[in-house]
This record gives sequence, C-alpha cells and structure tokens, in this order.
Amino acid sequence: MAAAARTIRLATRLTAVPRPLIARAVLPSSFAQRAAFSLSARRLKSEVIKETEIPVSVYTPDSKGVASSSSDHFSIPVKRIPEPLEEEDVVVPLNENVFRQMPQTLQKMSVMGKVIIITGGARGLGNHMARACAEAGAKAIVIFDANQDLGDESAAELHQKTGLPVSFFKVDVRDGNAINAAVQNVVDLYGTPDVLVNSAGIADSNIKAETYDPAMFRRLIDINLTGSFLMSQAVGRAMMAAGKPGSIILVASMSGTVVNYPQEQSCYNASKAGVIQLGKSLAAEWAKHSIRVNCISPGYMDTALNKVPALDAQKKIWRSLTPQDRLGAVDDLNGLCVFLASDASGFMTGSNVIIDGGYTLY
Repeated sequence: MAAAARTIRLATRLTAVPRPLIARAVLPSSFAQRAAFSLSARRLKSEVIKETEIPVSVYTPDSKGVASSSSDHFSIPVKRIPEPLEEEDVVVPLNENVFRQMPQTLQKMSVMGKVIIITGGARGLGNHMARACAEAGAKAIVIFDANQDLGDESAAELHQKTGLPVSFFKVDVRDGNAINAAVQNVVDLYGTPDVLVNSAGIADSNIKAETYDPAMFRRLIDINLTGSFLMSQAVGRAMMAAGKPGSIILVASMSGTVVNYPQEQSCYNASKAGVIQLGKSLAAEWAKHSIRVNCISPGYMDTALNKVPALDAQKKIWRSLTPQDRLGAVDDLNGLCVFLASDASGFMTGSNVIIDGGYTLY
C-alpha cells in the first residue's frame, strides 16, 4: 500500500509540472529539424521530487542472531526547510500591472512588449542578457545558437522560470539562408522583432600572428564579423519591411580598440574592430529607417571560457591592469543591454560603449 501510495504521489507531481507553451517553428523541411524547439524530460534537471515522508524498512535478527523473515515498516516525516534560490536562478518578469505603476522614466528603461532575438543566447553572457530582457518585460525571447542541446535546455529553463514565450532556433550565424528562414519564422510567430542582441562569437588567443593558421583566421572572421553582418541584415530588413523602428546591439570587445596584453590574438582583435566599424556604418545607413545600431565592448569577463587553470597567470595580469581589480561578472552587461534595447536610449546610435572596469583608461 505504501509503495502504491508513493507511486500515486509521484505520478500526481509529474503531471502537475507545467508544460512549456513554446511554438514549434513551421519551416521548410530542410530547416525544420534544426529550428524546431524540442523538450524532453531529461532536460528538466530542476524537477526533483521532494518527498514529504521517507518510507523505512527495518530488518532485525532474532534473539539468537538469526536473520528474521519479518520486518518493521514505517515512515518518518521530512521537515521542509525553504531552500534559498541562487540569485542567478531567480528570473521574475516585469508584468503589465507593475509596469503601469512605474514612473515614465523607468517605463522607458524597460523593454515592455518587445520581441527580442539573442544570438549566442544558450550560455554565458548571451544567456544572462536573455534573462535580463525577460525580467525587463520582453514579450518574447528568441534564442539563436549553434548548440542544439544547450539551446533547447536554455530555452526550456527560461520559459519555465518566467512563463514567457521562448523559442530556440539552431542557427549558425555564418549561414545566411538559415538566418533568413529563422528570422521570417520569428516574424510569423511573434511579429517583427524589436531588438537584436548579437552575442554569438568565438575567441582565438595566445597564437602568434606568424604561426596563425589562415583557415582559423577565416573561421573567426566569418563567425564574429560576417555573422554580425548577416544577422543585422536579416533583422534590419524585417524591421524595414514592417516600417518598424528597432534596436540592434552588436557585442564587440575592448579588443576592437586596444591591443591586449600579454596574450597575442591579432585575429580576434581585428574581428572586433570590424564589428565596431560595422555598427557605426549600419547606424549611419539605417537611421532614416529609425533603426538604431550600437555596440557593447566588454573587457575581461569572468565567464566559463576564462575559468581554466591555463589562464590563471594571465588573469592576475588582467586584474592588475584593471582599476577595479576584478574581471567582469557574467551579469555585468545586463543593465547596458536592456538600456540599449529600450526606448530610453532612443537618441543613441552608432555608439560603442566600453564596459571594462576601467582597463582602457591606462
């Protein structure tokens, strides 16, 4: 009976878990498998069944020390102590009622009702900016990323934490045809996007220019620079076709304006310099369409990519050259991202905002 009751409780809890309301992409068959959002139980890592009592079976030998066939069965209660959530796990979206009570200045600093595409949004800085946009009132969050598993998991998690519409498209930012198909599907699902945050990118570092593999150089330029152009082009055309103003945010780097020390990374620096100049050029061309284009240039950030023992010595140097004596936290770009996406930055275009703890002051 106890086992049966436990099974019933387990089944009840599992069926009570809310199912994500994430629309599947309706794309040509050649693209559908890559873009459609899928969700499986194995990805819902947060679904831990919390027992209210623990079944116990006690087997005791008789007075002669001989094993007994009988046993004692009972249950002990479990005292529930609230477990505080880590700050990064709490994502509370701005709702319409709270928004209406906010002063006008704060309303303009939100992204209330906006559809936002974030590339590289499956992890790292892009994922934290996606969370920030959700908190700031986004209507829908769309994640573009080349990693299928991480993209699915991140989109499912963000949807479950916020209840917002969240979609994931498996898109390589070097694939113009895939980008165009995905952006069109976003328009079909949610309407024309209001904001693009282009955070996808890679970094090659500690490679001497004289030994740099030209194939690696081309790959990095294709992802960091060509990818920024293709994404901006597709989203910009969608905004123009709808006659809708919008904001495009390109994530560049302080490496686009200074040469890093002590590591050698000529290709990465060149790619990010190109992103900054691309942003300025697009801003000049598209201002007549009410499309703003700005760049965020982070300094050294304490992301998973930098948390490797091989970089410990360099990280000490980086910190020593940074007036704030630290690396950027993974959420240090969030406020700037939301500001540039919001109407509060409406008279701001073609800017490159360096957020580096003061590194470039020296």
